[in-house]
Amino acid sequence: MTITPEQTQASAEEVIDLRKYFNVISRAKWRILALAVLVSALTVFVVLNMKPVYSSKATLLIEAQQAKAVKIEEVYGINSGQQEYYLTQFEILKSRSIAETVIDKLQLAKHPEFIAKPGLRDSIQQLMPFLANNREKVSAEVQQLRDRERLVSAFVERLSIEPVRKTQLVNIVYEANDPQLAADVANAIGEAYIDSQLSAKMGITQKANDWLGGRLGELRLQLDASEKALQEFRLREGLVDVAGVRSLGSQELERLGAEITLMRSKKAQIDGFVRAVRQFGAKDMSRLETLPEITAHPGVQQVKAEVISAERKVSELSKFYGPKHPKLISARSELTTIQQNLHEQIQKLINGISEEANTVSQNLAALEAEMQRSKGQYQDLSGKEAEYQRLAREVETNRQLFDTFMARQKETEVTGNFNSAVARFTDLAVASVDPIKPNKKLIVVLAFVAAVGFGVIVAFVMESLNDTIKTTREVEAILQQRSLGIVPKIVGKKPMAEMNRVFFAEDARQFSESVRSVRTSLSLLGLDRPLQVLMVTSSIPEEGKSTVASNLAFAFKQLESVLLIDADMRKPTIAKRFGVPSFQPGLANYLTGTENLDDCIVTDEQSGIDILPAGSIPLNPLELLSGNKLPELLEQLRGRYQKIIIDTPPVQAVSDALVVSTQVDGAVMVVRADQTRSGLIQLSLAKLVNAHARVVGVVLNDLDLKLAERYYGNFGYYRYYAENTDKE
Repeated sequence: MTITPEQTQASAEEVIDLRKYFNVISRAKWRILALAVLVSALTVFVVLNMKPVYSSKATLLIEAQQAKAVKIEEVYGINSGQQEYYLTQFEILKSRSIAETVIDKLQLAKHPEFIAKPGLRDSIQQLMPFLANNREKVSAEVQQLRDRERLVSAFVERLSIEPVRKTQLVNIVYEANDPQLAADVANAIGEAYIDSQLSAKMGITQKANDWLGGRLGELRLQLDASEKALQEFRLREGLVDVAGVRSLGSQELERLGAEITLMRSKKAQIDGFVRAVRQFGAKDMSRLETLPEITAHPGVQQVKAEVISAERKVSELSKFYGPKHPKLISARSELTTIQQNLHEQIQKLINGISEEANTVSQNLAALEAEMQRSKGQYQDLSGKEAEYQRLAREVETNRQLFDTFMARQKETEVTGNFNSAVARFTDLAVASVDPIKPNKKLIVVLAFVAAVGFGVIVAFVMESLNDTIKTTREVEAILQQRSLGIVPKIVGKKPMAEMNRVFFAEDARQFSESVRSVRTSLSLLGLDRPLQVLMVTSSIPEEGKSTVASNLAFAFKQLESVLLIDADMRKPTIAKRFGVPSFQPGLANYLTGTENLDDCIVTDEQSGIDILPAGSIPLNPLELLSGNKLPELLEQLRGRYQKIIIDTPPVQAVSDALVVSTQVDGAVMVVRADQTRSGLIQLSLAKLVNAHARVVGVVLNDLDLKLAERYYGNFGYYRYYAENTDKE
């Protein structure tokens, strides 16, 4: 995979430069340290005036099942088995009623810790009496309520209820400036909680007893009325044992039902036989004999046996005797007699069954009538029994309610004087020896760390807001201009004349070498297009443009003839720098035509450069520079000097520099390092470009090389050169 130059550049830009952030902190380290020391000192002062706070802890055991003389949980309505029970008790411990009880018991309203100190409002009211008069209009009762509310709030803020996990224990923790007060309050809260729970329990018991007593009277009357109604019903209906009578009636109905069923079955059989007889005919004995009812009759069976015996006898005799034989005739006569007897028996049986059918019908009708009568009696008895059971249930219900309420009343009477504790102390609070806060050392350390952190943040914020030009890299990146070089900062305060000659000082090799580097940059730029006439300007005053112009003149003088012109006729400084008298004629005098050029030019004996000072300050410097005289002057001077350097006013102050920029070969912008804002410089450069000036580059002036090398790391060569030159 091929990596393009654009990707390489993009990845390089994405790399976080940690050294840059470290340099920001390093540059502001003394300010950060000063801020941290100041904050720490203030914190120490505040901490030393803070009162120590002591904490005391009392431990309560809250009973989940209170000891009782008898079981009356239903009366209290408390289900201590619920999870919310303990949470409720914790809230009661933090309640306002407990707090007010402890406040009154310990008279905390008079304790110094709870006496309100005069605040800002009170101080203002003392200074402004009319505000105090308005306060007097507030009723004493309202003011008392406010003070009470403030006292309770201050008390509750110091209280902490801390349940011990997976136990019935709870810690009552109280904080106060007085260790003994903290212990007393913690114990008093536990005692107030126990007393309040006992009082509430006794109050509930008394109310329950009164309510149960009232209900017992009503229930007694209801029980008596129900018993009386039951007794009257018994007497009116003549009942002794309703359940036994109802049982006998039920048995009678069952018996009658069984008899009716049997009788109906018997009647069905007889009716079937009668229908068969009617179908066959009463005279057709041969078919009637086949009926099961007749065949199964014992008398018929006996006669049939005799008939069979007689027939067998006749059959046997007919084998031996003739029809006229007396024995055969006797046997046949006997057979006939027996058959007649059989017919008579069948006929009697048929007649008997017919008569039995009538009897069975009569008996069935009688049984059904008896059944109807018994059903009516049973139904009447069932209605009486239902009414009886209803009255009996009402009596039983009233009796149970009466007995229950009687038992509860006895329980409440017994438990009314039994004070079972809902909680008890396992550990009483004792006065603490060491305060829990403030941790003065920790507070001071945290304040120092916080101040350092805040200082670092402020340093980064200030760095992000600082849009000044600090390095030659920023000149090229932000201003989009060529960096001609830097002019280092001159350490210490010196007279103007001495400051102007630093270029020649033996102990300022670093400064002079920096100016020579600027000269070299300008000389290289002039190879293709000559830069004989250079204009030096800046965005605003006090950026060191005159210093740069003078030192460039010194540097170029070592190579060629140089003329330094002071075109800042509004606030000239060149004459003062070189010790030229103020009455010396200069550029303004020449442009107005009052002096000759040679009379206006002076020579500096030490450096050898020629100087054309500003001269007398005119009323209209812009008009003088805009006339034809300046181009003619520069054209004349080009033939006499190899390098002409013009010091012009700041671009943002006046328009003089813009006018001069059209007559020169190049303009040099002087920027004071870490002072001038980039937006202002860009605006000045834009004005020069709009005036069709040739801006050849920017000189970064008044740069602290030690600081810059530490932060930006690209100016070490100058220091190295200076140090090695000094050793030589």
